[in-house]
Amino acid sequence: MASVDECRQALQDLAARLDRNAESVRDRIDLDRTLACRITDLDTAFHGRITDGRLVELTDGDDPKAKIAMSTTSDDLVALVRGQLDVPKALASGRVSIKATPFDLMKLRKLL
Repeated sequence: MASVDECRQALQDLAARLDRNAESVRDRIDLDRTLACRITDLDTAFHGRITDGRLVELTDGDDPKAKIAMSTTSDDLVALVRGQLDVPKALASGRVSIKATPFDLMKLRKLL
């Protein structure tokens, strides 16, 4: 099981990757939504905002009002960010759950 610090680092790594790619996706993806990432096996969460192709304002704690909510285990989060776990396969198998509008899901797919 990955630690809370490893999960935090994975999300910071994801934010850095999105930041590097923001210029190329900004024109294609108009998405400004709050995001909660819930780590089920650690009973912890992180939240932030996806805007202009970036993940910003990332901090500890849940946001029950987040427009996009992802739930997964600590190991699966780390594997997703490292590219060791395929997002569509993880969603199909139930290893990752994302609650969002269908429109937001389509935009997220282009972003990831």
